[in-house]
Amino acid sequence: MTYCKLCGKYNCKEHAFFLGRVEILKEFSGSSPPEIFVGRWDYPNVYAGILSPAEYGNTKVFSSPEVWHEKQIQIPTILDFRKKLIYGRIKSNVKKVFESRNFNQVFQEIAMTSKPIATGFKLKKPLVRNEERESSVPLIKNAAFIDQVRLEENPKIEHKVDYLVNDNEVKSSQAIVELDKDKIETSTIIKILSAGLLGLQKNRKLVPTRWSITAVDDALSKEKLKRIRYYKQINDILVFHAEYLGNHYEFLLLPEEYSFEVIEISLRNSGVWQDYEGFFGRKDYASSVTGAYYANRLALTEYLDRIQRQAKCIVFRQVSEEYYAPLGVGILREVSREAFSKLPERFSKINDALNLIQNRLKIPVTNYTEKSVLLRTYGQQKKITSFFS
Repeated sequence: MTYCKLCGKYNCKEHAFFLGRVEILKEFSGSSPPEIFVGRWDYPNVYAGILSPAEYGNTKVFSSPEVWHEKQIQIPTILDFRKKLIYGRIKSNVKKVFESRNFNQVFQEIAMTSKPIATGFKLKKPLVRNEERESSVPLIKNAAFIDQVRLEENPKIEHKVDYLVNDNEVKSSQAIVELDKDKIETSTIIKILSAGLLGLQKNRKLVPTRWSITAVDDALSKEKLKRIRYYKQINDILVFHAEYLGNHYEFLLLPEEYSFEVIEISLRNSGVWQDYEGFFGRKDYASSVTGAYYANRLALTEYLDRIQRQAKCIVFRQVSEEYYAPLGVGILREVSREAFSKLPERFSKINDALNLIQNRLKIPVTNYTEKSVLLRTYGQQKKITSFFS
């Protein structure tokens, strides 16, 4: 006899889908982590929907990069969580309200809450899945069109979130900053923006999740840079480091005016990605490093704003074979924040700092330093005091 590992019932057909057997699933209920996702393909007509497993409880761990990093959850466990999620979606123009008012309300309320919420789904067509055993299982594996969706409990929404969602005269960039000041998790702010719930009323629309991630990281770091550019420079050379799931980071901070560079090197395929900006920032998208660039920069600016100093920063990211299934920008933001939560290692000479970094890398540090644009000009900047010496 076969008993379900999730509910204990004999020959359970509802959960057989999640246990790897080929079954048809027409409806289900469970606690959304909470999570929504807005795609970008065929923009402005995009897929948008809600993710939920067919189980109740504290499912935040299914979705939250903050929780993954805090608990140091490993890739196989994260993939097991993600395979349980079903992406109930519809297709809509980003500027139009969903045809189903019911779906629109549920979608928005799930975006606004930060705690798991019980939700029921009916699908338009049965969802069928064969178990996948490949290591590159996508993070959103199971998609189906929704016929009906309902909340089975009232969402818990933070006061500041409710206030800013209902204030349609505040620009989205300002609202993002206000939410961050109120200690709303970055991943929650991203969901709210993606659901089209922030900004001037005339500008509100769905924002593909990938774009909203970068928009939030970018807006928060730019706000901090308005202050950082007026701070004094750091006095010493500082090094910070952290690692999670094969993503090893070294942050080298130099006592010069603000500038920023990210260099990533993969041990799997020797791939190299690089982007940088000077004192006044960049006007175009960091198309090589992409979203990680803005996540790294946010962590840096949070630190510099906290100590009220500015610096030149070069980021060395080493991606090992351990990172075999990309898990999104969120974990890179959190491991970068972890690095800056530690006390810095201080140096007076850059070679000493680079030697320490080399001890923690598996590849020659020169693979980074020879490519760095910002290191070429290090030490060449004249300070105003030098003209009076």
